[in-house]
Amino acid sequence: MTDMKLALYLPNFRDHITVKELEDLTDLAEELRFDSIWTLDRIVVPEASDRGELQYPFGMMKEFPPQLPVSARGKWFQGWPLIPWLAAKTSTCRIGMSITDTPYRSPGVFAAEVATIDHLSGGRVNVGVGAGWMPEEFAAASASHIFPRRHAHVRETIEICQGIWTNELFEYHGEFADFESCGFGHQPLQDPHPPIFFSGLRDPKRSANRIAKYNLSGWIGIQDTARELAEWRGPIEEELAKLDKPDALDDLELCSMYWFAITDEPTDQTDNGKVSNILVGTQEQITQNLIELKQVGLTMPLIWPPFADVPTSKTLEDLRVLNDEILPAVNAA
Repeated sequence: MTDMKLALYLPNFRDHITVKELEDLTDLAEELRFDSIWTLDRIVVPEASDRGELQYPFGMMKEFPPQLPVSARGKWFQGWPLIPWLAAKTSTCRIGMSITDTPYRSPGVFAAEVATIDHLSGGRVNVGVGAGWMPEEFAAASASHIFPRRHAHVRETIEICQGIWTNELFEYHGEFADFESCGFGHQPLQDPHPPIFFSGLRDPKRSANRIAKYNLSGWIGIQDTARELAEWRGPIEEELAKLDKPDALDDLELCSMYWFAITDEPTDQTDNGKVSNILVGTQEQITQNLIELKQVGLTMPLIWPPFADVPTSKTLEDLRVLNDEILPAVNAA
């Protein structure tokens, strides 16, 4: 079984975060040789969120309230502008945004910008794509008209990215983009193109079709328990077998974003789905949970510092323990 890797989910989205804190976390991830560093895509926090009055619960997941964990008056940073900053700040870690909500961005412009950043980083860009979930954010991004067709926008974005990245000239005629043959400058350094990660597709047939059709490199979930991952894998493997791609899931980087903090006292380990204390607990609890996640195929947890109540200095200490003590025990199990 392949060793588990670690990724840092940079906390650019919290009530108050400073560049210095992001810098310290980035420097440590680079020092510890984490596989990758990811930022979070959040354009706005509607004031309605502060009142618990969003149209949908967080991420459209039933376990969460109709409210974001950061206030509308919070001082956070946009995730996409941090990517070229990370390219300059690092030399070994891969970099990406989890997840880029494609409806907020022109597919052609997005593809060209990714290619440029791939050069700036020396070929270290990962591309995470998803559909978004919050109508209020679509409105703020002038994309309300796309909300009902947001999944189709993701598909077109993937097709346009792959077309621009692998052709000197490319044209596309679709629902959201319609342009004649154009050149978009440098193609990415990575051959054939930067790896594409997707998120949010729980339907096995749709997930299998997307993996097979676009030869995707990874999947990123959120707060997935070992039970949930096992339940997700089985049906997708069946669908991939029908598409004559029985081994496709074995080549997929299976990831999930996890809130992380090491505690002195044991935490409740009840399986409560997305609100479970998966990587919040004692060193022993976290070790056991990661062993179970590795056994069902998780290859890389995205380590997500808490939104509040845990200072960055504590997170820095916890990350060292995770890398130096917990991870070796997980991979030796």
